[in-house]
Parts: sequence; structure tokens; C-alpha cells
Amino acid sequence: MFDIAVIEDPAAAEASLDPMRARLLAELAEPASATMLAARAGLPRQKVNYHLRALEQHGLIELVEERRKGNVTERVMRATAASYVISPAALAAVRPKPSEQPDRLSARWLLAVAARLVQDVGALITGADRAKKRVATFAMDAEVRFASAGERAAFAEELASTLTDLVSRYHDESAPGGRAHRVVLALHPSVTPAGGDETGNP
Repeated sequence: MFDIAVIEDPAAAEASLDPMRARLLAELAEPASATMLAARAGLPRQKVNYHLRALEQHGLIELVEERRKGNVTERVMRATAASYVISPAALAAVRPKPSEQPDRLSARWLLAVAARLVQDVGALITGADRAKKRVATFAMDAEVRFASAGERAAFAEELASTLTDLVSRYHDESAPGGRAHRVVLALHPSVTPAGGDETGNP
């Protein structure tokens, strides 16, 4: 089981968004049979089996073992990942295009860039899994509290300047055998569990 998996296929995304199937996926973080799941969900076993077949068809769950119980073979299933992210590739016709109207101060452009990040890294993970290789990536996640909007603006300017300097220092367009890498940097207000920012504003 993977820690996280990216769903790129529209049909798989649709299957995962069904409330009952999403619940079954969560239950299948640990292996279970249709009979066990039916008892937990309060549904007929046949209905649970119907949902499990759909999830299995799209690669969201996998067979762990088969147990013989009298005249019945019980299939024990498990989710293929502990959590899932739906790639914008699943909505190819309407996915965001960050190359259009780039604006460093636009929250919507930031969302488009973040969506491309999910799509690109998802594609890399899928390819690496098939090749049984690791993807060379790097990420940082930090939180900073600014005393004022002016401090925030100064921080953003210095951050942009530092990143521009690093990119110009290490970028080598003519490097033989070199491989391009994308650098994404974002700054946004922290979000509380309630859904607003840290000041309580939505």
C-alpha cells in the first residue's frame, strides 16, 4: 500500500467520489471482506460487493487473500493507498492553465500552479511506479508570522530575489544530458481547520 496515490483516470475519479465508495476506501486502509464491511456500513453484502468491484476495476483496491468458508470463497480486499489525490488530468478539458495570464499576486493563478504541480508530480509517480524507480524531488513546508503587510511584502520580494539568483546561478541551458526541473514557490495565509485564515476571516 502506498502512502498516497494520484488518480488520473476520470472514471476512477468518479468512482472514488461516490460517498459510499469513499467510505469503503477509508475502511479498507486495513484489509477487510465484503461481509465485514457490510456489517460496518449497515448495507447488504451484495451491495457492498457491487461497490468493491467498481473500486477494484479502477485499481483503487486490491485483493490481499481469499479465504474458503464452507461453500463460499471470501475475498479480503485492501485499498491501494492510504489516501488519494485527484489529478487535474482527470478533468483534462477544463484543467487550469497556469501559462495563461501569470500573476504572482493572484490567488487563482497560485491555484492553477498548484494544480499543475499535482498533475506533474502525479504523472512522475505513476511513471516511476511502473519503472520501479524513485522520483528525485525536494519540498519544504514552513510557516512564518508577519508583523505587518509591509513585512510580508518585503519577505516576498527578498524570497523572489533569492530564488532568481539561485536559478540563474545553477541553470545551464546547454548542459549535455541535463534535465530540466520545475521550481514552485508559494506564499499564502495559513488556513485553520475551520476553513478561515488565522485571523478567522474566510
